[in-house]
Amino acid sequence: MAIKSTIFKVDMQVSNLDTHYYADHALTVARHPSENEQRMMIRLLAFALQAHEQLQFTKGLSDEDEPDLWQKSLSDEIEVWIDLGQPDEKRIRKACAKANQVLIYTYNESGALKWFEQIKNKLTRFDHLSIYCVPDEAAIALSQMSKRNMQLQYMIQDGEIMVSDGERSVTVEPKVLRKAND
Repeated sequence: MAIKSTIFKVDMQVSNLDTHYYADHALTVARHPSENEQRMMIRLLAFALQAHEQLQFTKGLSDEDEPDLWQKSLSDEIEVWIDLGQPDEKRIRKACAKANQVLIYTYNESGALKWFEQIKNKLTRFDHLSIYCVPDEAAIALSQMSKRNMQLQYMIQDGEIMVSDGERSVTVEPKVLRKAND
């Protein structure tokens, strides 16, 4: 019998001073059996950073043709494609062909930096691709906030994210590995 996804309920408050986006989101997040808490919390971080009323979680790990998150227009065009981890060049090329903006949030810092060094020269033609690395300390601290029912506040200013669950807080400063239009 296959193991089912674990369901998490998240009340998320986003205050993004950089983009002037302020909203509450009631999210239901399915954590795939192969996904750990750290990866799920980075998915939530990516959601908060790119928050928009049309941003949504996809089938993600359950469907290789979909990213972890995406934002689609009313005419069903992919405006923003968000992947986590270390996708291969073929997947990045596919994402860049399908979406107006592609974002990759990577973690596991030492592995991510090696991955980026190996792939960065193959990415020069994708001017709408940005890649960020979440530092290990922040990723671990985020995973410690994981509960089945979460109330999380994200305050974003100058590229720095303060995440709080009411009991503890974590400051996350993703490293910019590649910025769109560079």
